[in-house]
Amino acid sequence: MPTPLVSKGTTTWNGDLFSGSGSTSLDSSGLGTFEVDWKARTEEHGAKTSPEELIAAAHATCYAMQFSNELKENGTSPTRLRTAAEVTFAVGSGITGIHLTVEGQVEGISAEDFQRIAGSAKENCPVSQALKGTDITLTATLA
Repeated sequence: MPTPLVSKGTTTWNGDLFSGSGSTSLDSSGLGTFEVDWKARTEEHGAKTSPEELIAAAHATCYAMQFSNELKENGTSPTRLRTAAEVTFAVGSGITGIHLTVEGQVEGISAEDFQRIAGSAKENCPVSQALKGTDITLTATLA
């Protein structure tokens, strides 16, 4: 069995929640540092990110990888999958839901099989598994 891979990120926060700000970095890849603050999480994104945006990117990526693998196992490897995730955050409630949207180009698959495998990938992707306490919905379209 392969050795587990550990991914790392770091955030430095200055000040209190409402007037403070910080930066978060992708330490494992070194691909970047991104500014964060409360306003970007609750009012407008501007040029800053939020934990929910980072979760959305991670979930969209994980789902696309899981779906592509399950399609391959079905004998219908995708030509292309375009996946988006929308993470909703409400002050006082936290993350209230995630909606995944996928459009796939897959030769030789029925619409029924596409929908079935899309749903299976939603349930089985590791990020979905980690977020099981959150309502996750899916819209899947075969192009």
